[in-house]
Amino acid sequence: MGSSATMGELCTIDGQFVLVVARDTTLPRLSLDSISLLGGSDAPCSAVDSNADFAIYQFPVTACGTRAMELGGYVVYENKMSSSYEVGVGPLGAITRDSHYELYFQCRYADATVAALAVQLASNNPPMPVAASGPLMVELRLGSGQCVTKGCMQAQAAYTSYYGDADYPVTKVLREPVYVEVRILGRTDPNIALVLGRCWATSSPDPFSIPQWELLVDGCPYQHDSYLTTPIPVDGSSGLQFPSHYKRFVLKMFTFVDHASMAPLQEKVFIHCSTSVCQLTAADSCEPRCSRQRRDVVAAGRKSSHQLTVVSSGEVIFTEKAETVPPELQGNPNLVE
Repeated sequence: MGSSATMGELCTIDGQFVLVVARDTTLPRLSLDSISLLGGSDAPCSAVDSNADFAIYQFPVTACGTRAMELGGYVVYENKMSSSYEVGVGPLGAITRDSHYELYFQCRYADATVAALAVQLASNNPPMPVAASGPLMVELRLGSGQCVTKGCMQAQAAYTSYYGDADYPVTKVLREPVYVEVRILGRTDPNIALVLGRCWATSSPDPFSIPQWELLVDGCPYQHDSYLTTPIPVDGSSGLQFPSHYKRFVLKMFTFVDHASMAPLQEKVFIHCSTSVCQLTAADSCEPRCSRQRRDVVAAGRKSSHQLTVVSSGEVIFTEKAETVPPELQGNPNLVE
């Protein structure tokens, strides 16, 4: 049995592993240079040949950290291939937007016969939809619209429709855009504006839980992120009756990382924003000034007409292909180095 990650013959009669790994095995596409075996990535454990789309590995079943055991009359050799990934570390959590790839594989030998097994590990826990809103009648929702015509702008099309309660949890691939909108409900005063203070993500519906990852700080993109959150202007061209009642931004999907082991967590992501209402005047457009020199001064000098309110999204999860790990590969006590 083989996984979609490999092509060609996995085991040879003369005791060799042969694997072909495709770059498009994962989304985002796998960095082939990041792959290593249990014994590392130096020869003979490095790729014997590669191009932009594939890497070929061939090495003896006794090399590269392979573990051996006897099982049901077979001599079994097994190893693991995995990829490295970049981790962003913040004061309250850590995330990654890189794909994490793991492939357990084994060869079984009995006399002149050869059997092979390869299993790719990836799992997502089944989620439960959650929605929350604040007492100021402020709503956070996620855009679901898609471009259907030539020349369409996805950042605009995304806000032509929205995920409803029945659509949660929303599934996204790592680095896929997530379009967020926060809006005031039930108000018709054109002289007020919605202000976003801090926007952040957690792995639970509780906005004060740990870990957290900053998205916006004082309405401005969090600067210690390799993929900056991007505010999307909302003005008269939007067709909205009260554009100042809306805030929109787009982030790139990520997953949280365990702070101790730096292993990617198969966790949910919830998005939260602290909001307030600002009185529009000739001297104050209520828009954040995101230069480092001015941000703190402007944020400190502005007075909102309401106390801060936190509003949250439903559940967003990232998706990968999943297969089941067979019992032979799960903590077998007969493994020997």
